[in-house]
Amino acid sequence: MVVTAGIPRKPGMTRDELLAVNSRIVGDVVTRAIAASPEAILICVTNPLDVMTDLAWKRSGLPSSRVMGMGGVLDSARFAYFIAEATGAAIGEVEALVVGAHGDAMVPLPRLSTVAGRPLTELLPAEEVDEVVRRTVFGGAEVVSLLKTGSAFYAPGVSVAAMVEAILADASVVLPSCVRLDGQYGVTGIHMTVPAVLGRAGVLAVPELPLEPAELAAVQASAAQVAEQIAALESAGA
Repeated sequence: MVVTAGIPRKPGMTRDELLAVNSRIVGDVVTRAIAASPEAILICVTNPLDVMTDLAWKRSGLPSSRVMGMGGVLDSARFAYFIAEATGAAIGEVEALVVGAHGDAMVPLPRLSTVAGRPLTELLPAEEVDEVVRRTVFGGAEVVSLLKTGSAFYAPGVSVAAMVEAILADASVVLPSCVRLDGQYGVTGIHMTVPAVLGRAGVLAVPELPLEPAELAAVQASAAQVAEQIAALESAGA
């Protein structure tokens, strides 16, 4: 089950501003859909992604292994594109990784992103790495500003299709996915993007990356922002 229901972002609108209206939509859709398909695996695409995935998990009553969100595949693909553009490399030579919240608090990981096996941090000066990271973080807003009447759709569609294929094919492949963490990276009870192993049963495992202290701090700060959004939604009675 892929949940895309909700209103899209408009120019000048943040993902957080979608929170109130889309929480009502996602809550209703998930409740109705799970009643008809109680054995489903659920992939949430609606923004704000991390909070909506958490809401979908709570409303569905499904095990956390069967509820996930699509954001990391998309963010990592954007990161890879900007890396290829900055380095002149073919996109096929780039391996890029973004973790954390799907939004302004996302955490691109240049040290763990490579071009032909070499870390990005060895290929570009720090200021150029920072610019690639900045464009990745605000890539969604850039698309919204260009489209004017909606948000990105082609790359998100391809990204969620990759997750669906991994599950249907029981591929046991690692994809950056919004999953519920249970102590990984010092985070518990929050849905957020990290590398996860996807297969026929949903989320099969959540292997931990070897992060440096600054990277881990950024991931935990991103998780704290998601926790604040979840708390705000719960206080509003959603």
